[in-house]
Amino acid sequence: MGKAKILPTDDLTPEAERPAPYFVSDQRDFILYHGDALELLTKVVDASVDLIFADPPYFLSNGGITCQSGKMVSVNKGGWDRLESVQAMHEFNRAWLKTCRSALQANGVIWVSGTRHVIFSVGFAMQEIGFKLLNEITWEKPNPPPNLSCRYFTHSTETILWAARDPKSKHKFNYQLMRSHANDRQMKSVWRFTAPTGAEKSFGAHPTQKPLALLERIILASSDAGDLIVDPFVGSGTTGIAAARHGRRFIGIDTEAEFLDLAIKRYQASLNPQQEALK
Repeated sequence: MGKAKILPTDDLTPEAERPAPYFVSDQRDFILYHGDALELLTKVVDASVDLIFADPPYFLSNGGITCQSGKMVSVNKGGWDRLESVQAMHEFNRAWLKTCRSALQANGVIWVSGTRHVIFSVGFAMQEIGFKLLNEITWEKPNPPPNLSCRYFTHSTETILWAARDPKSKHKFNYQLMRSHANDRQMKSVWRFTAPTGAEKSFGAHPTQKPLALLERIILASSDAGDLIVDPFVGSGTTGIAAARHGRRFIGIDTEAEFLDLAIKRYQASLNPQQEALK
């Protein structure tokens, strides 16, 4: 299997059309782009990405409320998270998933996180496009915010779908490593992780930020050192930090410059072993 090739300087597109990185690490192993992944992804990588992790918009910004630090707060996150229609959401999911599939190498995998608001559309779109669904992971949160309306069960899980590029893919699974992390038993598909700690948010927070430990498990389970990891909705950069900590190369894309700036601060802090921010 050939190693994935990063193409910001190759002749994939004419000079005038080639996107410029927003940030490039000194080792060129952590690269960020500012823009829409639908437009940028296939311009900055060839079709040999090893692993994609995606945390797409949940489309929750429609006037709802939640509990945060004991206070009632709005769930509105911004225009990027606003739902126009169920049909529009599904077409959006089909579009970005097709783009991601074209960027994966033949045995590459994708992981997609979401709540009930979006994950069923994502799963159906994956089946329509031709991915092979491998596992449905349930991320259980032991410390979820309470349900303020008292008309529903407290929402305490998110679903993460793991899929191979197509039915013929020979996907990578580091079985023995995962078994060693589960007290020498087969690891189950229900994972228990607390939400990101205050230390992980010391430079600021993304509204759907994932815990570093969760992304580390995903990356260790289905990639090897030197592999190329991509996150098309990079947010606060957790995927990239997990990738860098374990010797993978990373490309992240986001439409919001403020989140890219947050990702850069977190990445730079992660290079300093004395930093407490990412413990």
